[in-house]
Amino acid sequence: MKTKMMSALGLTLALLAGSAQAHFGLVIPNHAVVVDQKEAALNLNLAFCHPFEREGMTLVKPKAVDLFVGGEKTSVLNQLQPTTVFDHKAWRLPLTVKRPGVYQFVMEPQPYWEPAEDKFIVHYTKVIVPAFGEDEGWDEPVGVKTEIVPRVRPWANFAGNTFQGEVLVDGQPQANVDVEVEYFNEKGDLKAPFEGFTPQVVKTDANGVFTFTAPWAGWWGFAALTDSPTPIHHDGKDRDVELGAVLWTKFFDPIRVK
Repeated sequence: MKTKMMSALGLTLALLAGSAQAHFGLVIPNHAVVVDQKEAALNLNLAFCHPFEREGMTLVKPKAVDLFVGGEKTSVLNQLQPTTVFDHKAWRLPLTVKRPGVYQFVMEPQPYWEPAEDKFIVHYTKVIVPAFGEDEGWDEPVGVKTEIVPRVRPWANFAGNTFQGEVLVDGQPQANVDVEVEYFNEKGDLKAPFEGFTPQVVKTDANGVFTFTAPWAGWWGFAALTDSPTPIHHDGKDRDVELGAVLWTKFFDPIRVK
């Protein structure tokens, strides 16, 4: 009996540990800013993962991948190429920037069934890339189901800068929402002191705005989590759906002059 109880406890702890990890949609370009022609050839990695722990999950071909620039929306879904991120199926989007603009890339994935949490996960994931000096439109929503609209320009920020974003669902600000925050530990050279550091968690205020100060340079992801009112039927039951509004932005160290 004792052995069975310990086995059950071990399974429960394993499930709890697994569910504590933050899921993040990931859309990260090779260049955070297109300054001139040498950065014009973008390659964006699209994935689903635990970014700090460097653990991947399979990302089937997304439902939609759209580019918003200058008030126009263009589907780039058919330009995706298969790749891997953290040893799991992911996608690559090659795109050459030809004119000035603020390029907002948004991925809408297929619903991901997470048995450890008994729910589906859908993360609308966005990254914003400015090109050739254009600096207009970064603070405007693109109109997807849920999104984070920056309240601080989402590029050319130093490590240690404070970032703010507004969480929208169906275009409406969302108060008192959990926003999970994680660093993209691409090189695997960082380790958290203990599990509670991943993810960091902040709350939106009464106006749907959250605030976070990035402690070091690199790509940081923000995932604002809400519940969809529409369940998905799966294995004979209606299942809850977690909606995530995800935004990635890069913070930089200054270049020291010798």
